[in-house]
Amino acid sequence: MSATPKKSLMLFSGRAHPELAEEVAKHLDVTITPQSAYDFANGEIFVRFEESVRGCDAFVIQSHCAPINQWLMEQLIMVDALKRASAKRITVIMPFYPYARQDKKHRGREPISARLVADLFKTAGADRIMTVDLHTAQIQGFFDGPVDHLWAMPLLAAHVKEKYSGSDITVVSPDAGRTKLAEKWADTLGGYPIAFIHKTRDPLKPNEVVANRVVGEVRGRTCVVIDDMVDTGGTIAKAAEQLLAEGAKEVIIAATHGVLSRDAADKLANCGAREVIFTDTLPIPEEKRFPRLTVLSIAPLLARAIQEVFEDGSVTSLFDGNA
Repeated sequence: MSATPKKSLMLFSGRAHPELAEEVAKHLDVTITPQSAYDFANGEIFVRFEESVRGCDAFVIQSHCAPINQWLMEQLIMVDALKRASAKRITVIMPFYPYARQDKKHRGREPISARLVADLFKTAGADRIMTVDLHTAQIQGFFDGPVDHLWAMPLLAAHVKEKYSGSDITVVSPDAGRTKLAEKWADTLGGYPIAFIHKTRDPLKPNEVVANRVVGEVRGRTCVVIDDMVDTGGTIAKAAEQLLAEGAKEVIIAATHGVLSRDAADKLANCGAREVIFTDTLPIPEEKRFPRLTVLSIAPLLARAIQEVFEDGSVTSLFDGNA
């Protein structure tokens, strides 16, 4: 008998986006650990795993779409169940980090909810967090342990490069705060110019932009508008309309997380963009899909990152050392 215990990788999935978990499992060549999960009449969640998890390297995947609080609570309960069942290491995979926009106080008496989420997972028993394209990078510091911050940009940029390689591209940031990301996009696509949209907001009206002004050369060019998430779609739809009004040849929208709250899908379908590209970090139901929408799979990236973590390899190596 060998004195060295054999490592075992086990994948666990919440109920929010089972299709993504199944695809990740396929790439890893494992099966999702069977579980009983249901809601009590008053909304409480119950989870029990149907196999022994003692000593395993557990990876718990959950997409945080609406109703976000339910899926967040379910993942916390899954982590607690694994801790109490003696899993050796628990890695929480949340492709879309919930409450990421609440990462600092803008005014007095406000919460920092992104930090609270990190604390909740630490208390539940998580050893490690894996996520894709955080709203702001400093959220990594909220969790007291390793955080694997994966980038979807190479995946999105490869699609744009393949489809629009012959075009005069300008990479457009929807606001001044994302110009650094726009520069990375421009370099990845092959050294194109960037532009940004200077916008003013009323701080008392969330999700509402007051005025836009384009800074940079967009006339006659293919404008690729990039962002980390599209929630109500108002900002990005107005940006596309503004660019076309200023003489852009065509507009492509590329973002990692398609939250698509309320009538966001209609806004995007009717804003004049030639193509809207998302990854499937969040499920996009059939009723929110439209002809010009392209959804790219994030599963291969998640699977490769899981494999590196399991084998104690380098997640940074997946991004040529730039992550």
